[in-house]
Amino acid sequence: MNTHPGHRARILAATTATAGLLLVAGCTSTDDGGSGKKTAAGGVELVKAGKLTTCTHLPYPPFQSEIDGKVQGFDVSLIDLVAKDLGVQQDIVDQPFENFKTGGSLNAGQCDLAAAGMTITEERKKNVDFSDPYFNATQAVLVDKKSGIGSFADLKGKKLGAQAQTTGEDYAKSKGLDPVSFESSDAVLNGLRTGQVQAVVIDYPVVQGWLKDKANADAFKVVDNLDTGEQYGFTVKKGNTKLLAAINKAIKDAETDGTYKKLYEQWIGPYDESAASPAAS
Repeated sequence: MNTHPGHRARILAATTATAGLLLVAGCTSTDDGGSGKKTAAGGVELVKAGKLTTCTHLPYPPFQSEIDGKVQGFDVSLIDLVAKDLGVQQDIVDQPFENFKTGGSLNAGQCDLAAAGMTITEERKKNVDFSDPYFNATQAVLVDKKSGIGSFADLKGKKLGAQAQTTGEDYAKSKGLDPVSFESSDAVLNGLRTGQVQAVVIDYPVVQGWLKDKANADAFKVVDNLDTGEQYGFTVKKGNTKLLAAINKAIKDAETDGTYKKLYEQWIGPYDESAASPAAS
């Protein structure tokens, strides 16, 4: 996968179905004097005229992955709501996770926000500003059924995998384990399939997506669910209060009008009240 930040072929319009509506809406939001071309509704300054540019790291289903030549998923659908409110269209840029986790891509003006199933942590807050939480996430322990592993406690001495730079990897290390580090969630699953590892620790919704595939469900099973108190948030450059407010409003509106529940069921599975953003309560 070419993950160079400037790789134009990977800049994909997240949606096309609503493009016409969004362009119409956009006409009313850009007559704002000299900087108008890059100013959306609500005075939100954008790095690219008429576009809400989102940095992500592909693939990370069910939050974002390429399906039928288009980047789609739960995160993508939620940020589409933000773009619609702003009267623009979302564009997605695929980058290494590290690039935007540290705020680098945002500071360099490569994107307006990052959406990548990203856990809110105090460490990350030093470099970026997070939206309200939009998802409560737990870590799953997924194992090869032939491994004999029955719980997280059984992982000691076993070949364990995790995705690089993630809280799953951090959690495993904090418990004295030494996981094999994989670059993407696809690579994590492949490591399990090929026997490089016997078990993986990764976000539960990702595992839910994998287990929809019969071959995966036949070979692997969840033996533990670790409630690590994680919540996902979208990130913006520090101090970008107007865009942050627009994101928070879109999340809240989606929870209030039922759109959040609908998208959750579409991308993740049966709606679990406890997974909804705490901002709704």
